[in-house]
Amino acid sequence: MTGTRITDDLDALLGILPTDLARRLTEVDRHDQLLEVILDLGRLPTARFTDGEVVLLDREVMRDDIEAVVARLREFDDDNRAGIERTLHRISAIRNRRGHVVGLTCRVGRAVYGTIDIIQDIVGQANSILLLGRPGVGKTTMLREAARILAEEKRVVIVDTSNEIAGDGDVPHPAIGRARRMQVRQPSLQHEVMIEAVENHNPEVIVIDEIGRELEAAAARTIAERGVQLIGTAHGNTLENLLLNPTLSDLIGGIESVTLSDEEARRRGTQKTVLERRAAPTFDVLVEILDRERLSVHHDVAGAVDAMLRGRPSPPETRRRGEDGQVHIESLPMPRAYTARGEAGYRRQTALPTAPASDEDELPFSPTPPRLPGGPLQPIRVYPYGVARSRLSQAAQHMHLPVILAGDATDTDVIVTLRSYYRRRQKFLSDAEARRIPVYVLRSNSLGQMEDFLSDLFNLEEPRIDDADMQVALQETQQAIQTVLDGARSIDLPPASAYLRRLQHQLARQANLISHSYGKEPRRRVRIFRE
Repeated sequence: MTGTRITDDLDALLGILPTDLARRLTEVDRHDQLLEVILDLGRLPTARFTDGEVVLLDREVMRDDIEAVVARLREFDDDNRAGIERTLHRISAIRNRRGHVVGLTCRVGRAVYGTIDIIQDIVGQANSILLLGRPGVGKTTMLREAARILAEEKRVVIVDTSNEIAGDGDVPHPAIGRARRMQVRQPSLQHEVMIEAVENHNPEVIVIDEIGRELEAAAARTIAERGVQLIGTAHGNTLENLLLNPTLSDLIGGIESVTLSDEEARRRGTQKTVLERRAAPTFDVLVEILDRERLSVHHDVAGAVDAMLRGRPSPPETRRRGEDGQVHIESLPMPRAYTARGEAGYRRQTALPTAPASDEDELPFSPTPPRLPGGPLQPIRVYPYGVARSRLSQAAQHMHLPVILAGDATDTDVIVTLRSYYRRRQKFLSDAEARRIPVYVLRSNSLGQMEDFLSDLFNLEEPRIDDADMQVALQETQQAIQTVLDGARSIDLPPASAYLRRLQHQLARQANLISHSYGKEPRRRVRIFRE
């Protein structure tokens, strides 16, 4: 990586390995790419590099080899991990049922200076930051570098459960700079040390590695509520993984089922029971580390969680470090299909995704094939469940859209149903959501509802309307609403386009009035009346 400096103290790790194994590693001469050395009793010793695994010797690992390595180490802790004093290397043991060590994973620990450059502007904003990513992607390395940078100006305390951040031994590794380190006697006591750090040592920043238990999540919330900046890592790859983890979801606010009033459900265009965020997130910013040079950033965790629970996930900011060392930032716009379309009287209901998109540029949940502006629309197979097929076909023909009405739910791109069916949570719809088939929910079998649904399905551009004409139409709508509120039974508005009718329906709902569309195009109009 351009602009970075790496120190790994690899000679210290080679010094505890069997002589012939250390000699073979030196001959391979790929120290910069070495990740782990694996010693399993009765198997060939191997080395794991960034691009694969290599067999080091043609002889099996003997018990004497493992015992010789263990004898050169300090005692293993309760989590079966040991280290080499004043280095960042980690040796993890595999034991048999009698407690004897039969396997070792010798992981190379490196202090990489400069990795934090890609998010240094975020770290310096005093926001609490949570780092996610798969094992070995560099979470702890970035965490260590953040601690060193912040310690130059703030009081930083590191809660080092497995001695991965500051190394083994009583003297911390110089890679953490001026930050102070608190070791944890047993991994199960990490939450107690977290609280102790706040109460006894007056930190401005607390750095925590591997938040994995409910007690630790609760301790992190307590620390955040005391105004201390938190920087930590957690198990999981993405925001979605964390949201679905009942143990750690509290870090991003948690989830609870809420029953809405009739008025609120009507305003939102949703069913009465919905999932909502339970509390404010412990962490303000969430960083998904995709690889060592690329990551995604959710700057507003609360907003990102709310959007995901409503089925309209907001795209994160993408950052990558180029070959020249420069950081390139790309902010994707909110896909149009996930704007406030739910106010149009129907909504799109879909389960949370269970796998990441296969393409970075692919919009999640979208059944619409990508097309160039002005290009032809690709056919979409729609399975109507409880929706009038003839009326849906009529709406598609009127809008000149290539809709194929599927005869079987197993051969469809999307499913459209009525709110009355969806509220009963029928097994057919639940199974469809589990298979990640988008389910659109209409309030009624009206032609207007179906036209709105098809407009969203095909991501159609809204028609251009002269601003003066729109203002006149909206003023007429406001006057009609006021007239009905003053006692009139109903008011018919002048004929309008489908887009203007949607706006008129929204205004009527905001005033807690009922509105329906009547007539045929181009004379179709909205009628507003009381319940």
